[in-house]
Amino acid sequence: MADTIARWFALYTTPRREKRVAALLQENLFETFLPVYRTVHFWKNRTRATLELPLFPSYVFVRIAPNHRGGVLSVPGVLSFVGSRREAWPLPDFEIEKLRTGLGQLHAEPHSYLTTGDRARIRSGPLSGMEGVLVEKKNGLWVVLTIEAIMRSISVEVELSNLDRIRDEALAS
Repeated sequence: MADTIARWFALYTTPRREKRVAALLQENLFETFLPVYRTVHFWKNRTRATLELPLFPSYVFVRIAPNHRGGVLSVPGVLSFVGSRREAWPLPDFEIEKLRTGLGQLHAEPHSYLTTGDRARIRSGPLSGMEGVLVEKKNGLWVVLTIEAIMRSISVEVELSNLDRIRDEALAS
């Protein structure tokens, strides 16, 4: 019975094929999530273009029951599920749903994977309840949110008044 409950999983894809993989999965009636951000790119001939690029390069998220893995793996461009050799690791529904609803309302961009720094919890807004690492950039404060299973992070701009610092319990005692 446990193999019939749909969960979110991360797929590792061929580089620069994330959009095509997501489209093919949707054609096969799989629920997908491919978070993107906009950036301006300047070409060598001095023209510029606004591009939509994946926030997590080489990854697409799919919501399936584990017994449907074969159908997903047969899609061209899908290399593997993120997990061990024996099983795919399901992602927390809370994190994916918050990202799906919140990223359209905030400015986000890829960020290098972090594990140290001040931890903070977003108090309100579309990403409320999500936890990450607080970093300062030239134009303000950002919280780096990490999906541990794929060891990838993104940063979102937030107001300091919208954050709660998470105290390290080991240091507090």
